[in-house]
Amino acid sequence: MAYDRPPAPDELRPVEAFGNSARFLQDEDALRDLTDARQWLRDHDRQDAADELDESARLELVRAREAIREHLAGTGSAQLNDYARRLLGAPRWQSGRIVVPVGGESAVERMIGDLVVALVVADLSGKPGRLKVCQAEDCRWLYYDRSPGNNSIWCSMDICGARHKMRTYRARRKET
Repeated sequence: MAYDRPPAPDELRPVEAFGNSARFLQDEDALRDLTDARQWLRDHDRQDAADELDESARLELVRAREAIREHLAGTGSAQLNDYARRLLGAPRWQSGRIVVPVGGESAVERMIGDLVVALVVADLSGKPGRLKVCQAEDCRWLYYDRSPGNNSIWCSMDICGARHKMRTYRARRKET
């Protein structure tokens, strides 16, 4: 099964890629174990995080991924707020651009901080809500909504939208 939406803009592409390190419909998770997680980090130019990754850092990556997913789905931001409080410095301007410094004792923490900064900057830029989570509970794929009304709810009408329509159709038929 292929997702056919174009990727998010450059500034949000790392968040989208990280969120989509799990493909729940296919029961795939690139962060499932240390070997796979290290490979995913290397494939996404995070060699420093891959080199120092241990089991507790891998679990922190999974928590961060799900915190981002919850925030984007509008179901919770407490964990994301905790990351922001621990890992981000006060914003400042540098060469005409806003910069949010990222701290953290480990490369994994700095990576999580970078992802949180991308979300902060996107929200402050006036484009909030375009990076979304598919509303299909068994999918939860991240996608960038380019529709004029910003009202897409499925990652793909051919996949999750069609499955939802079929379930609704069958439920109505069952009732009659």
